[in-house]
Amino acid sequence: MIIGVPTEIKNNENRVSMLPFGVEDLVRNGNHVLVQESAGSRSGIQDEEYIKAGAEIVKSAKDIFNRSEMIVKVKEPQPVELKMIKNNQIIFTYLHFAADKKLTMGFIQTKAIGIAYETVQLENGQLPLLIPMSEVAGRMAIQNGAKALEANMGGRGLLLSGVPGVSPATVTIIGGGVVGLNAAKVASGLGAKVNILDVNPTRLKYLDDIMPENVFTIYSNRHNIIDLLPKTDLLIGAVLIPGSKAPNLVNKKMLALMKKGSVIVDVAIDQGGCVETCKPTTHEKPIYEVDGIIHYCVANMPGAVPYTSTTALTNVTFPYIKQIAQIGYKAAMRENSSLLSGLNSIDGNITHKGVAEAFGIKYISPDKYIK
Repeated sequence: MIIGVPTEIKNNENRVSMLPFGVEDLVRNGNHVLVQESAGSRSGIQDEEYIKAGAEIVKSAKDIFNRSEMIVKVKEPQPVELKMIKNNQIIFTYLHFAADKKLTMGFIQTKAIGIAYETVQLENGQLPLLIPMSEVAGRMAIQNGAKALEANMGGRGLLLSGVPGVSPATVTIIGGGVVGLNAAKVASGLGAKVNILDVNPTRLKYLDDIMPENVFTIYSNRHNIIDLLPKTDLLIGAVLIPGSKAPNLVNKKMLALMKKGSVIVDVAIDQGGCVETCKPTTHEKPIYEVDGIIHYCVANMPGAVPYTSTTALTNVTFPYIKQIAQIGYKAAMRENSSLLSGLNSIDGNITHKGVAEAFGIKYISPDKYIK
């Protein structure tokens, strides 16, 4: 199979979708790998390393898309990339369709095969290709939220940890999954008072068992969220429904309950956000203010730490890439049901229920396409 690795072009996206070890393995097994010139440079990987591993360096993204049977990316296709995608070409990347109707409809028109990292799901419910980036994003949410609380960023001028004689900030995390757990780890380690909410009592018990004494587990419902907002200095949105749009759990009216200069970091923004007033921002312009509340909503947060993120991501995506390259996507999905759950679009149809429901589009079972 011919596999293409284009340079990521989303704003300040510094990751790359494949490391030289992956290229070497694929080439050794009879595949041909095209890597766009300088695709890995922002992650600290030079073209010479890819060449040594057996890749062909290609100058333009147009050539990558034109020649490849499978495109492996990090972020969703940007408008200029959508125009280059071919019928029946495999696009394996984070797609986040449910948060972007224009992207979804544009992809449908390509009639390509869209396999989304974020909906590849194991039988136990885990999302193996999302977990590493959720770990990074959860930790960065606290890092960036703490910065946004500084007065020069428009925040309340609070040090998250406090100092002797001055109380620490209060962090409230909505969602006790991978993002929430990692955010709580960092926030509690800095000494903040941390509230973490979830709707799963078993998950709350687990979090209560493993977290330090400055983390408090609370059942997530509207009443408890409203009760906590006036006490919260940094609010983290960490809710995820695989493949579906995130539910709005904090509406614009509820912002009035928060203290002026408080900060919201919505990690769920890739899936539409769980705070009504949140909209995607970029690393160049990460924050904006609504009713005196600072919003940080960067949609590709892990892109700011590309060495860590690229390594963590490629470690988990490569086995799936290799399986598709060796036996084709149909056989791979027949053998690996978790990969089948990643199929979001094929032949102009939507094959993921969450995406179909988000836009009222007809859903076609993915099983139809792998027989």
